[in-house]
Order: sequence, then C-alpha cells, then structure tokens
Amino acid sequence: MNNLPQTTLRRLQKIPQIPSVWEGDRRCVAGLRGRVPSNSPEEECIIWVDGSQGVVRSMDVAPPEVGPEAVVRALLRAIESPHTPAQPARPQKIVVRSRELQFFLRGALQSLDIVIDYAPDLPLIDQLFRSFETAEDSRPPALPNHYESKLLQTAHDVAQAGPWDVLADHDIISVEFNIWGIDTIYFCVMGMAGEEYGLILYRSLESLKQFRQAALQEESTHKLEQAFLAQDCWFLNFEFPDNLEDEFAEYDFDDDDDDFDGELSLPRYGSIHPYEGIRPFLDEEEAKIIYYAIQSFLRFFERHQLSLGEDVLDKIEKYYRFTHTSQEGQKENIKLKVSTVPQLTAELLEGLEDDEDEDERLRFPLVDDLIPDNSFLSLGMIPWTVVEELQDNPKTYYPLQEATPKGEGMPVVVVQTSRPKAKQLIETLQQAGNLRGVCFNPGEDPWEELMYDLGILQTGDNSLFIFGEFMQDDPEHQQARQKWEKRCQQTGGYCGLVVAMGVTGSSRGNPTLKDMLALFEAQYLEPKALAMGMLQLTPESEFD
Repeated sequence: MNNLPQTTLRRLQKIPQIPSVWEGDRRCVAGLRGRVPSNSPEEECIIWVDGSQGVVRSMDVAPPEVGPEAVVRALLRAIESPHTPAQPARPQKIVVRSRELQFFLRGALQSLDIVIDYAPDLPLIDQLFRSFETAEDSRPPALPNHYESKLLQTAHDVAQAGPWDVLADHDIISVEFNIWGIDTIYFCVMGMAGEEYGLILYRSLESLKQFRQAALQEESTHKLEQAFLAQDCWFLNFEFPDNLEDEFAEYDFDDDDDDFDGELSLPRYGSIHPYEGIRPFLDEEEAKIIYYAIQSFLRFFERHQLSLGEDVLDKIEKYYRFTHTSQEGQKENIKLKVSTVPQLTAELLEGLEDDEDEDERLRFPLVDDLIPDNSFLSLGMIPWTVVEELQDNPKTYYPLQEATPKGEGMPVVVVQTSRPKAKQLIETLQQAGNLRGVCFNPGEDPWEELMYDLGILQTGDNSLFIFGEFMQDDPEHQQARQKWEKRCQQTGGYCGLVVAMGVTGSSRGNPTLKDMLALFEAQYLEPKALAMGMLQLTPESEFD
C-alpha cells in the first residue's frame, strides 16, 4: 500500500479538525439513475456523509473493480473541497461497514489523528439511499396508463406517415381546439434536414416565432440553450435504439408488422416551459390534448399530402370530429379545425431566406493560390512601437489605421517570401479590397483521418483565401494559436497580416522592419462568422 506523500500529510494536517463523525461507504447505483451520475447500473457510488452536520461532503461514481484507493480519494475531497455548504475540515472519527476498508484506511490515513471504526450499519447512508429509492419509485410514469398504448400507437402512425418527408419546419399546421382551456396549437415538423425527427406542438404563436428567430440568428450556444428552454410547447421526439422491436413487443399495433422495422424509432413525449424547463412526462390532461391534436394532424396530413408537398402552401381547412370517452365512461363530442397557415409559413420562410442570403454572401469559393510557394508562414506579434514605425514608413503599405494599442502588441500572421512575390501578393489583396478578417476554420481529410486548422483570409470583397493548413494535433501550432488568440482578445479582436520579403536571406523566419513591405489590419473571426462548418478535402485535393 502506498502512503500519502509527506507534503500532502502536512497540507491536510493544517486543515482544522472538528468534533464530528463521518460515515463512508460504496454501494451499487442500480435503481438510482437520475439521482447519482452514472454510465452503467453496475457502477458503485462512493459517498462520505457528515453525521453531525447532516450533509453529504463528497459523492463519486466508480467501477466496481476499482480498489479502495477510490474511497480514499473521495475522502480527501470531502476533507479539502467538500460539497457546499460544508467547509474544509478533518473529522475526529470515521465509520465504515467493511473490515477490509477499515484496515486500509488506518494504513492510508496515518498521522492525521482520525479514528477509523467499523460498524455493521451506517444509519445516515442507509437513510439517504432509501430516500433515493423512494424518490425514484415516486417519479411519475412518462405516459399516463389510460393513454400509454394510444400515444405509442399514435407515435407509430406518425413514424409510418413520415410527415418530415413532405413538410419543412417552416410549414406550420394549426389545430384549433376551443375546448379544455386550449385555443390553438401550432404544429412544427422536424426531420426534413435528417438530423432530428418529431413534432413540436407550440402552445403559443409567440413562442414559435421567438425560438425561430433565436435559432436563425445563430447566437452563442448558451443563448440558444436559453431560447430552447424558453419555448412553450409539447413535443414528440424519436430515438433509434438497436432493440427497437423489443421495446414495442408488448403493444399490438394495427399496421402490417412487415412495416415495423428498425427504421422506426422509440418515441419520447414531453413538455417545455420557461418555468418548468424540460419535463419528460405528461399528465392525463396533457395526454388527452396531445392525442387528439396529433390524430387530427395525421388525418389532415394523409388527406392533403399531395397539396402539402407543393412549394407554396395554399390555405387548406378541414374539420374533424372525435368522441372522447373518459375513464368514467362519459362521452364527449369534440370538433377540431386543422388548417395550413400560409401567411405564417411565408413569414418564417422569408426569415430563413434572409439568413441564407447572408450565408451566401460569405460562402465564396475558397482559393488556395494566394500565398506564394515556398513562403515562410508564422503566427506572432509585433510590438506597437513597430506598428507605429510601419505606419510612418512611406515604403510600407498600410491601408488601415484603426487599431488602438492594447496589450503587448498586434497579433499577426506573417507571410515571408521573395520581394517580387510579396509585391504581387500585396497587389492581389489591394484589388480584393484589402483585408477584412482572419479565421481558423476546422477541416478534415476523411481518407487519411487527419484534422486541420485552415487559416483563412477574408478580403473586402468577401473573397476567401487559404493561407495555411495546420495539423490540429501539432502541439507547437496549438500553443502558437492559443497565444495568438489570447492576444487578439487583448486587442479587442484586432489582428494583422504582415507581408515580408527576405525568405532566402539571413532574416528568414524573423523578418526585420525593412523586410516588411505591408501590414494589413483585420478582425479576428470565429469560424461561425464564415458559416462554412467542417471543410472536407475532396479527391481533387480541394476544400469544399
């Protein structure tokens, strides 16, 4: 057994000791999913509880084959960095229910003045795990019993109908209830893009528009997540497990079993609301509303599928009648109006086209012949004093003078080549409207399974030029890029491109002031600004 390092012991001895007794144990997490983070029900939960204060000081999950060292690691975290609101402290005594663990801890914790005792039962941890199990058992079912088979059959019908093959996410279908406190539900079909399949049932038109606008603006991941959680809707999503037929085996669907294959997916119903977040279950009232809403949507879709497939949706309205039977056997006639919403579809499509037009303005073909062959490329920084000298030097081309000195200097991409080729490069950039931005976009070679950082220059006329291909797993490049991006943050996003001569002389790789023939100021661009996504190397060795 390895003893703790003397430095660690001295550090722990400085932590104040409190008159408390802690309980520690490791137990199987089976049955506790959602309460204890775990990737496998066979894993074990390692927990340390302060009996005096009644708080959990640390909790971890580990494979069952991991030795008692994991328990010691969890204990040291409980001492030095416990869960809030506990403060760092050493207990006077700890109790475990394993003789083997007791002896191990006695050896590992020597010199810490902690008494290690054995007890067959650990009341606090026993009570805590019973509360976990009770909470798990009391969790409501995903679907109420009265509607479970109906909603699963309905999901099966939706998957078989495949409305995503016909309707895009901007082709909105409304279902007017005017009953049960529901006015109008707006259906949005997901899946035409081949990424996520399902139906979104918006409870308000405002929620639909707000989320749509946030998604098209391509905001940050955090803001997009906030917009997602701010939706007011129900949803039906589909997943694709390997054992799909087993999942549905207990339900007797009406369709021909030959149509039920691995392409169908396991359905997930739920709700999203700004105050609730994502709720992965439905109560009986919600199940009733969703069932009849989707049933009317399916009838409408199957009846008007050809018309719904047109490029421009016309106004189509249809009424559907249902007889609802409650659990008590009471019957109620309901009448739902289903219709297309051409005006809303046109409004959403216009926003999509505006966004696509913006992307198209950026998605010019990439050109990779801007940088002369045998040039020396590097990422670096030039001090602001040198920038000022270049600004004042009549022999240096310096088209913009907007950057203000911030940080230690201007981060730059340096291209060093011969004098004639440098002159030609400068002329090409001048004709393209000088430099607008510098970006590193991810690229891949799927045949060689290589990942790149593609250095891209964006000029004033929105042309895009590749200035370098850097291996992502190259530690020198990663270090240089991280340092370069940090300097860009310090300058408020300003960077530059230095075009220098002297590639074959003594100043190769470190051009002097007289070698620098041009300095182009630019903005550092995140990859999403160019909206190109992952670029792939084609067999013709060009990035598309």
